[in-house]
Amino acid sequence: MTERDRLTALFHALGADADAPDWAESEIEEGLPQLARYRLLRTVWQDVDAWSTAAPRWVDAYRADGAAADAVDRALAAGLTPEDLGALAREVARETAFAVLHALADPADGSLPADVEARLPGWRLAELDAEGVPTGRHLDALHEDFAELEPKGTAG
Repeated sequence: MTERDRLTALFHALGADADAPDWAESEIEEGLPQLARYRLLRTVWQDVDAWSTAAPRWVDAYRADGAAADAVDRALAAGLTPEDLGALAREVARETAFAVLHALADPADGSLPADVEARLPGWRLAELDAEGVPTGRHLDALHEDFAELEPKGTAG
Protein backbone atom coordinates (compact mmCIF):
# COMPACT_ATOMS: atom_id res chain seq x y z
CA MET A 1 0.00 0.00 0.00
CA THR A 2 1.40 3.39 -0.96
CA GLU A 3 1.48 6.43 1.32
CA ARG A 4 -1.20 8.01 -0.89
CA ASP A 5 -3.42 4.93 -0.48
CA ARG A 6 -2.84 4.88 3.29
CA LEU A 7 -3.71 8.57 3.66
CA THR A 8 -6.72 8.31 1.35
CA ALA A 9 -8.05 5.41 3.42
CA LEU A 10 -7.63 7.43 6.63
CA PHE A 11 -9.40 10.44 5.10
CA HIS A 12 -12.23 8.12 4.00
CA ALA A 13 -12.43 6.73 7.55
CA LEU A 14 -12.83 10.30 8.84
CA GLY A 15 -15.64 10.98 6.35
CA ALA A 16 -13.86 12.97 3.65
CA ASP A 17 -15.62 10.80 1.04
CA ALA A 18 -15.02 12.05 -2.53
CA ASP A 19 -12.52 14.66 -1.28
CA ALA A 20 -10.28 12.06 0.41
CA PRO A 21 -7.88 11.69 -2.54
CA ASP A 22 -7.48 15.48 -2.80
CA TRP A 23 -6.70 15.85 0.90
CA ALA A 24 -4.16 13.00 0.67
CA GLU A 25 -2.61 14.51 -2.45
CA SER A 26 -2.25 17.88 -0.72
CA GLU A 27 -0.52 16.32 2.27
CA ILE A 28 1.92 14.42 0.07
CA GLU A 29 2.63 17.06 -2.58
CA GLU A 30 2.64 20.15 -0.35
CA GLY A 31 3.94 18.57 2.86
CA LEU A 32 1.02 20.01 4.82
CA PRO A 33 -0.46 18.30 7.90
CA GLN A 34 -3.81 17.82 6.15
CA LEU A 35 -4.82 14.68 8.04
CA ALA A 36 -4.32 16.45 11.36
CA ARG A 37 -6.14 19.51 9.99
CA TYR A 38 -9.10 17.48 8.73
CA ARG A 39 -9.31 15.52 11.97
CA LEU A 40 -9.35 18.66 14.12
CA LEU A 41 -11.95 20.45 12.00
CA ARG A 42 -14.11 17.30 11.91
CA THR A 43 -13.96 17.14 15.72
CA VAL A 44 -14.93 20.80 16.03
CA TRP A 45 -17.89 20.26 13.69
CA GLN A 46 -19.02 17.22 15.70
CA ASP A 47 -19.14 19.40 18.81
CA VAL A 48 -20.92 22.23 16.98
CA ASP A 49 -23.48 19.85 15.47
CA ALA A 50 -24.20 18.23 18.83
CA TRP A 51 -25.97 21.42 19.90
CA SER A 52 -28.71 20.76 17.33
CA THR A 53 -28.67 16.96 17.04
CA ALA A 54 -28.82 16.46 20.81
CA ALA A 55 -31.11 19.43 21.52
CA PRO A 56 -33.95 17.52 23.22
CA ARG A 57 -31.45 15.87 25.58
CA TRP A 58 -29.52 19.03 26.53
CA VAL A 59 -32.71 21.11 26.79
CA ASP A 60 -34.08 18.60 29.32
CA ALA A 61 -30.75 18.55 31.18
CA TYR A 62 -30.60 22.35 31.32
CA ARG A 63 -34.17 22.52 32.58
CA ALA A 64 -33.37 20.05 35.33
CA ASP A 65 -30.14 21.60 36.51
CA GLY A 66 -28.39 24.07 34.30
CA ALA A 67 -26.96 27.55 34.49
CA ALA A 68 -29.47 28.65 31.86
CA ALA A 69 -32.48 26.74 33.22
CA ASP A 70 -34.60 29.87 33.61
CA ALA A 71 -33.75 31.10 30.11
CA VAL A 72 -34.56 27.70 28.60
CA ASP A 73 -37.88 27.57 30.47
CA ARG A 74 -38.78 31.09 29.25
CA ALA A 75 -37.88 30.20 25.67
CA LEU A 76 -40.03 27.06 25.77
CA ALA A 77 -42.90 28.97 27.40
CA ALA A 78 -42.64 31.55 24.59
CA GLY A 79 -43.21 28.79 22.03
CA LEU A 80 -39.73 27.82 20.97
CA THR A 81 -39.14 24.11 20.57
CA PRO A 82 -36.06 22.18 21.65
CA GLU A 83 -35.19 22.03 17.93
CA ASP A 84 -35.41 25.85 17.72
CA LEU A 85 -33.11 26.17 20.71
CA GLY A 86 -30.78 23.60 19.15
CA ALA A 87 -30.59 25.56 15.90
CA LEU A 88 -29.81 28.74 17.81
CA ALA A 89 -27.22 27.04 20.02
CA ARG A 90 -25.58 25.44 16.98
CA GLU A 91 -25.26 28.82 15.29
CA VAL A 92 -23.69 30.35 18.40
CA ALA A 93 -21.30 27.39 18.65
CA ARG A 94 -20.42 27.70 14.94
CA GLU A 95 -19.65 31.41 15.28
CA THR A 96 -17.61 30.81 18.42
CA ALA A 97 -15.62 27.97 16.85
CA PHE A 98 -14.84 30.11 13.80
CA ALA A 99 -13.74 33.01 16.02
CA VAL A 100 -11.40 30.76 18.03
CA LEU A 101 -9.92 29.24 14.87
CA HIS A 102 -9.45 32.72 13.41
CA ALA A 103 -7.80 33.94 16.62
CA LEU A 104 -5.32 31.07 16.39
CA ALA A 105 -4.21 32.48 13.03
CA ASP A 106 -4.29 36.14 14.08
CA PRO A 107 -4.48 36.77 17.83
CA ALA A 108 -4.32 40.58 17.46
CA ASP A 109 -7.96 41.64 17.55
CA GLY A 110 -7.49 45.38 17.96
CA SER A 111 -8.83 45.42 21.50
CA LEU A 112 -5.46 46.58 22.86
CA PRO A 113 -3.07 49.30 21.74
CA ALA A 114 -0.93 48.13 18.82
CA ASP A 115 2.31 48.47 20.81
CA VAL A 116 0.90 46.15 23.51
CA GLU A 117 -0.41 43.58 21.01
CA ALA A 118 2.98 43.56 19.28
CA ARG A 119 4.66 42.41 22.52
CA LEU A 120 2.18 39.66 23.39
CA PRO A 121 2.84 35.99 22.69
CA GLY A 122 0.86 34.11 20.09
CA TRP A 123 0.11 30.43 19.81
CA ARG A 124 -0.14 27.59 17.32
CA LEU A 125 -1.32 24.04 17.08
CA ALA A 126 1.32 21.43 16.42
CA GLU A 127 0.79 18.08 14.75
CA LEU A 128 1.78 14.99 16.73
CA ASP A 129 2.39 11.54 15.28
CA ALA A 130 0.44 8.50 16.47
CA GLU A 131 2.89 8.08 19.38
CA GLY A 132 2.45 11.70 20.51
CA VAL A 133 5.78 12.96 19.18
CA PRO A 134 5.77 16.42 17.52
CA THR A 135 6.26 16.18 13.76
CA GLY A 136 7.47 19.76 13.40
CA ARG A 137 4.43 20.65 11.27
CA HIS A 138 1.83 23.18 12.39
CA LEU A 139 -1.85 23.62 11.63
CA ASP A 140 -2.28 27.15 10.33
CA ALA A 141 -5.28 29.20 9.19
CA LEU A 142 -7.80 26.56 10.26
CA HIS A 143 -10.64 29.05 9.92
CA GLU A 144 -10.09 29.06 6.15
CA ASP A 145 -11.36 25.47 5.79
CA PHE A 146 -13.90 25.54 8.59
CA ALA A 147 -16.99 26.45 6.55
CA GLU A 148 -15.97 24.10 3.73
CA LEU A 149 -16.07 21.13 6.09
CA GLU A 150 -19.49 21.89 7.54
CA PRO A 151 -21.42 18.62 7.56
CA LYS A 152 -23.90 18.45 4.69
CA GLY A 153 -27.53 18.70 5.67
CA THR A 154 -26.89 20.54 8.93
CA ALA A 155 -26.06 24.03 7.72
CA GLY A 156 -28.19 26.91 8.94
